[in-house]
Amino acid sequence: QVQLVESGGGLVQPGGSLRLSCAASGIRFSINAMGWYRQAPGKQRELVATIAPGGSTNYADSVKGRFTISRDNAKNSLYLQMNSLKPEDTAVYYCHRIGWNSWGQGTQVTVSS
Repeated sequence: QVQLVESGGGLVQPGGSLRLSCAASGIRFSINAMGWYRQAPGKQRELVATIAPGGSTNYADSVKGRFTISRDNAKNSLYLQMNSLKPEDTAVYYCHRIGWNSWGQGTQVTVSS
């Protein structure tokens, strides 16, 4: 059974940082492309960043230069380092196994003063 479990969300002031983690089980993590998506209230879920098995990355324009996606295949884990956070980054962030209907339960990120 595939499980993706996110952690690391919380409340942070504008300009602050958070690091999200996603622990994967039930899959051969190292051969899967993975991604982070987010959904703000009243909006559609949107791509934040993806990372290929070999490590190449892709980012939404809105987060380029501020967010960094990474993976540790030995730990079956996916990460999202978020810096210079803005109020518009407020959303539920989801871990996703690209190409499969595999999603985590989400972790709330709130950026507010």
